[in-house]
Amino acid sequence: MNHSLLSAVGRYADTHADSSGVARTPIPGLSVIRATMPSELQYAISRPLAALVLQGGKRVTTGSRSFSFGEGDSLVIAAHVPTISQITKASLGVPYYSLVLEFDPAVIETLAMEMNAARDSKNFPVRVAATENEVADAALRLMRLLERPEALPLLQSQLIREMHYWLLVGHHGASIRALGVAQSHAQRISKAVAIIREEFSHPLRVERLAQAAGMSISSFHQHFRTVTSLSPLQFQKQLRLIEARRIMLADGKLPSHVAYEVGYESVPQFTREYSRMFGAPPVRDIRQVRDRLTTMSAPAQHRID
Repeated sequence: MNHSLLSAVGRYADTHADSSGVARTPIPGLSVIRATMPSELQYAISRPLAALVLQGGKRVTTGSRSFSFGEGDSLVIAAHVPTISQITKASLGVPYYSLVLEFDPAVIETLAMEMNAARDSKNFPVRVAATENEVADAALRLMRLLERPEALPLLQSQLIREMHYWLLVGHHGASIRALGVAQSHAQRISKAVAIIREEFSHPLRVERLAQAAGMSISSFHQHFRTVTSLSPLQFQKQLRLIEARRIMLADGKLPSHVAYEVGYESVPQFTREYSRMFGAPPVRDIRQVRDRLTTMSAPAQHRID
């Protein structure tokens, strides 16, 4: 455990975290997470990233694989894959803290070329391993740089590059490498993924997505599923449902309104697909989530009072 890094991350998170526990930094792609109690299940199609857990515990599931990890561990997600995550260990006295770095494909591509790194055909998109000292040291210098805003424009790029390098040559290197191999399937599919993420609420033609990836339609379908574990339609559908759930929880909007907002043309279809993904119809699911959150926060509120 790097106690200096924990202290730096804790200070920043305690000062800057928003109501959802996320503290975004001025450094693009770098954020800090704070939680004072175990969380609800969080559904997402994650972007490629590395998460260094400094305190507390978390569980992440993708497909049939599940990972439980805690302080001193790092999680790497090296593809746009669906995940279900939950903070499992956190309290007011001992909050959950993690440092999250979204990968920069341009930095990885440059490093992979300079290192002459070949793609490993046996890589896995999600991995957990102990955080290497070099990665933690680079992360600590990034956190300290936040306290010197005048130095950020001059030094942040080289420190982000250094952190990418240590991740690339460490335990997680095989999983990250495909992101930086020029014209790899992962890199080409990411161009189509960017379009779906940007326009998920609009109808999308698979021909346009395949063209963006530089593939035939049949090849695009095959490689999209290999990289993301989903078909393009499933990917878009999950993005819509995840965003709908977020809106209902955050803004209290009715399912009948949110369905059209995220791109559905039929409320009954939205309700069926929502129930299939989250295990309950929208109104009941949102009520259950709020009830559980109220129950979990009650002891903490009692202590504050």
